[in-house]
Amino acid sequence: MSSETTAIRPPAITLGALFLKFLRFGALAFGGPVAQIAMLRQALVEDERWLDKARFNRLLAVLQVLPGPEAHELCVHLGMLARGRIGGVLAGLGFMLPGFVLMLAAGWLYTEWVVERDGWADALLGLQIAVLAIILRAVVRIGQHVIEDAWLWAIALASCAAILAGAAFWIPLAGGGLAYALRGRRWAAALILGGAALSAWLLAGTGSAAVTTELGAVDTAALFLAGLKGGLLTFGGAYTAIPYVRADTVGRGWIGDSTFLDGVAIAGVLPAPLVIFATFAGYVIGGFYGALAITAGMFLPAFAFSLVLFERLEALIEKPALHDLLTGLAAAVVGIIGATFLQLTVAASGRVASPVLALLLFVLSLAGAWRLKGSWVTPALLGLGALAGAILPL
Repeated sequence: MSSETTAIRPPAITLGALFLKFLRFGALAFGGPVAQIAMLRQALVEDERWLDKARFNRLLAVLQVLPGPEAHELCVHLGMLARGRIGGVLAGLGFMLPGFVLMLAAGWLYTEWVVERDGWADALLGLQIAVLAIILRAVVRIGQHVIEDAWLWAIALASCAAILAGAAFWIPLAGGGLAYALRGRRWAAALILGGAALSAWLLAGTGSAAVTTELGAVDTAALFLAGLKGGLLTFGGAYTAIPYVRADTVGRGWIGDSTFLDGVAIAGVLPAPLVIFATFAGYVIGGFYGALAITAGMFLPAFAFSLVLFERLEALIEKPALHDLLTGLAAAVVGIIGATFLQLTVAASGRVASPVLALLLFVLSLAGAWRLKGSWVTPALLGLGALAGAILPL
């Protein structure tokens, strides 16, 4: 028994070697969280036996109900297993660093070369149409895992309507989480959901108006908070960070929807958690320091949950009331990202010259995202979308 216990643990490793190991993982982290987690499982569970399969699965289950990019949070926790909290910091930094550096380079190329050349506009429009198809597929995929009953459907639809009406994002989040946690007390849950809907109606427009400023009035602290908001509220996958980052960047007039979608597309082909799209937005808006601020905010919760709270979270997640609250929040997030998809679609459609060809490209991209599997799918669809945009009169 003791020899088996001894075997299932991380080997002795220096801090430098630990950082380089996770730096290598980061450089190979193509294909989104499923591919990234599979890579970590193969290397550290199957091959090197840092922990057993049961513990890995339990760890993953806890991280998947928390906000933040789960693959990155997994790296932080595995680094902690090997070398304590310093090891967790180094593992997390190593995993995110390749994507961060590549996105900085992409942001520089975009601002210095792409924006200044009109010839890129058609290719970028095709790219954005493909991104919209991938986002819609993500909304459906997340919804399939979250929305399991009529209450959750009601929360998701009400959240979508509230955001489209211009309500602040916190209203459907708070209302949805509390309503589902109290659904056993039907009157209380209905009252909370109705109160949230009334608040959304009364405060419609204040959520976006409150963050609108003059173009160019860039505040680095605001970029940090935009990233922090995204990092704290990404329930159900990285795509759920899109509404919050968009509200605090596009909503302030600092960046347009087209450029924002370009950043999401670029993040889809880099070896990094998808939330690295925030780095692109930060760079386009505020240069290097803007990129650094929004990235720090986005990844701070992923470090904090594992470094500070993980031991307690394992026990807390077992509590049914907290689980129901998180489920209600996740359903509200599905509605919020669905509304954001519709808003981005309206913004992109304003640039379309041939609706038929644009719709055909969208449908084909959606079919590919729906039917095809593998880490190559997203980059391939984005590349084909850009090619179609360059060739066809979209």
